[in-house]
Amino acid sequence: MPLGLRGKKKGKSRETSTLVEGEAPLARGRGDGGDDDEASGSSAVGGAGVGGGAAAAAASSSSARQGPIRLVFHTQLAHGSPTGRVEGFASVRELYAKIAEAFHIAPSEIMFCTLNTHKIDMDKLLGVQIGLEDFIFAHVKGVKKEVEVFKSEESLGLTITDNGNGCAFIKRIKAGSLIDQIKLVCVGDHIESINGKSVVGYRHYEVAKNLKDLEKGQTFTLKLIEPMKSFEMIEPRSKGGGFAEGKISRGRETLRLRSKGPATVEEMPSDVEEKATKKVDDLLEMYMGIRDLELAATMVEAGKGKNNPDEFAIALDEALGDFAFPDEFVFDVWGAIGDAMQGRL
Repeated sequence: MPLGLRGKKKGKSRETSTLVEGEAPLARGRGDGGDDDEASGSSAVGGAGVGGGAAAAAASSSSARQGPIRLVFHTQLAHGSPTGRVEGFASVRELYAKIAEAFHIAPSEIMFCTLNTHKIDMDKLLGVQIGLEDFIFAHVKGVKKEVEVFKSEESLGLTITDNGNGCAFIKRIKAGSLIDQIKLVCVGDHIESINGKSVVGYRHYEVAKNLKDLEKGQTFTLKLIEPMKSFEMIEPRSKGGGFAEGKISRGRETLRLRSKGPATVEEMPSDVEEKATKKVDDLLEMYMGIRDLELAATMVEAGKGKNNPDEFAIALDEALGDFAFPDEFVFDVWGAIGDAMQGRL
């Protein structure tokens, strides 16, 4: 066990490559039809289909060195819409506001976003990293539903995540679990309230704790909102929620969004970093009942350049102080990162 964790603070690291102004030419995508109309909001290209295309505008590293650029990403509503363009955001919250503006909806209507697919695919959730060629699909609130659940077991079999903008939703349903037997509850559903208590605006770990604290042997009520679906998207329920076997993002470089400070353009995570992120994600589920690849990736990043668990704990407090992670968890995460870096995973 580490001793003296969080004993002293260190200065925060300086950001490197910031999101800058100026615009690069838009790349032609599979959903654009070559339309070069200017778009301040949404552009009526591609019709109402959800085929989309991988078409984010970005300049190469050499172009970035020659002058300022402005990153422009293409987006659609997952159930079908024209193609819009979004730019000038530095956090997930700002991105949601830009998408909402493009489609003339409230930001709170957006439940989550997926990259390069309109399907409710938990392996393709948008997190804090977006590949520079990724196409963003926004899933908005659809049908409301209410379900009563008798808590016959301590574990419900749910893994909860959130969109970083006040909407917690179901990322995974464990096969054979209590919730798995209730077919009205699906992956992607937003948890709006528990026993009449609104949990809108709660972080995923707070919602998970509220569910865990429910008394065994009692019946409780969940109010849920499922993502809006187009007719062709209706399909059998998917368990979802595993770690993607491929890269976290598809571009050679990614735009990394941050809750504090400017967004930065970075190289795509290495295989070692992805293995460390997966292991930390497993620890999050074991300790906290949540899965959050973005949170895990932030923790792995915080571990870079740290020489011992004490330095790592200080870095975690600076980046993620709201979580108040216990020392046992911090020590295990430090060990997992070290194992990955040493090739033991």
